Amino acid sequence: MGLGDKIENAVEKAGGKGKEAAGNASGDESLKAEGQTDQAKGDLKQAGEKVKDAFKKD
Repeated sequence: MGLGDKIENAVEKAGGKGKEAAGNASGDESLKAEGQTDQAKGDLKQAGEKVKDAFKKD
């Protein structure tokens, strides 16, 4: 996984956590859900990059 991809995925996850926290604080369920979705996307992208890295090593 390239450094740029790692940073991009971490930023997406952090942004999702921020949205979720803002949604919790304001009672905005759609913002909370959007934050959870962003976090899940970041996790999936990280997993995909790890799989690609595993195949590159062989």
